[in-house]
Order: sequence, then C-alpha cells, then structure tokens
Amino acid sequence: MLLEIITPEKSVFKGKVKMVQVPGTKSPFQMLHNHAPIISSLEKGKVRIVKNNGKEEFFEVTSGVIENHNNDIKILVEQ
Repeated sequence: MLLEIITPEKSVFKGKVKMVQVPGTKSPFQMLHNHAPIISSLEKGKVRIVKNNGKEEFFEVTSGVIENHNNDIKILVEQ
C-alpha cells in the first residue's frame, strides 16, 4: 500500500506500508492490504504505521480525513 500523510504546509510521510492504524472519529481502526475503499474523519490521537520493512512510526494528529482507494491511502491532517 502507498501512504501519504499531508498537512497544509508539507507532505509529512510518503512511502509503502503494511498497515495503518488511525484514530477514527467513531472508533480507532486499521487498514491492511486490499482494505475496502473508505473515507473517514479523524480525531486527535496517534497514527501508527508499519512499514514494509517491519519498522513502526507514529504521528500525532489533531484532526483530519483519511481516504483509501485501491491501496492508495491519503491522510490529510491539520498538524
């Protein structure tokens, strides 16, 4: 899957990942390869990603939106 995390100022992360876990507005959820297409709002919390090499990274977000279509994931966040 290709993930891009974007703020109004810059692209914070762009790369291939195995898994993305996000703080959804209704509840946290995660996406793996071939996840169903989705658009969801995000609340304050941590975005956790697992890269293809197995390493984890975390990003603090205040709010935002996530979209997944055909294993192309975009996360638009305020900060």
